[in-house]
Amino acid sequence: MNHDPFDGLTEFLAVAEHKSFTLAATRLAVTPTAVSHAIKLLERRTGVLLFQRTTRRVALTEAGASLFARLRPAASEIDDALAVLSGFRDQPMGTLRITAPRLSGSLLIEPLIPLFRQAYPQVTLDISLDDATVDLMENGFDAGIRLGESIEKDMIAVRLTPDLQWSVVGSPAYFAEAGTPLTPEDLTRHQCIGFRFASSGTAHRWEFRRDGRDFTVGVEGGVIVNDRRLLISVARNGQGLAYACDLEISDELANGQLERVLQPFVPLSSALYLYFPSRTQTQPKLRAFIDLATQWIADQGGVRR
Repeated sequence: MNHDPFDGLTEFLAVAEHKSFTLAATRLAVTPTAVSHAIKLLERRTGVLLFQRTTRRVALTEAGASLFARLRPAASEIDDALAVLSGFRDQPMGTLRITAPRLSGSLLIEPLIPLFRQAYPQVTLDISLDDATVDLMENGFDAGIRLGESIEKDMIAVRLTPDLQWSVVGSPAYFAEAGTPLTPEDLTRHQCIGFRFASSGTAHRWEFRRDGRDFTVGVEGGVIVNDRRLLISVARNGQGLAYACDLEISDELANGQLERVLQPFVPLSSALYLYFPSRTQTQPKLRAFIDLATQWIADQGGVRR
């Protein structure tokens, strides 16, 4: 019959430390009979006597003392390991892995990293910017940030931003030279800067709404990029029109470097949410990130770049 090699070792250590079957039983919350039975089975399995017993005292044999000397350091390491585990339960620590779209990089991730690191230096942030929707558990992520419409229903989701407003924008110099489109169909006669998702290679669709009907317009131009900052820079430099989220171009809109067109035709899209499986919501490191992120966003009045 196969035996667990650890059977009886807990009882052995307790008796050896307390030099008493009764005190060992009290510590382990079992009966003295149960402790005595476990020791007898251990001695039978090893073939050596581990304790000398009299009616007044319990003492280790030479073999027992040798076993105790080897087991005690290992038991201390196990206790330390369990103490570390309780730390994971009680306070933010360890590594927090988050997957997020590139859009959220400058809007949310960049400003949150120094704030979180200052508040929780014992937590390592592992951030993966990827426009592809990934399986959190399969890929080892604690949480993700995505548009609400792309989050699976069985996930817990915490809203981070208002519904996102997208805009067709260009520089004053571009409009002075090429004119202003009045309808989405006019875009076919303009230079439009394409954005290609790095993860999938697919192009970002320019989405519009008219008379309650959603539709897209196929656009073309001399530049296609896969980086949000580069997209905005190219538009700012007068090389064409861009389809961008207002949150990522708030500064350019405020200082007049970019101007909106076709605004009545551009609908709102879903907000950004932090989402995670229900089993991870009690992790202190994730709870800390959620609390800090939502408080910072509230302080910013909804998020400004």
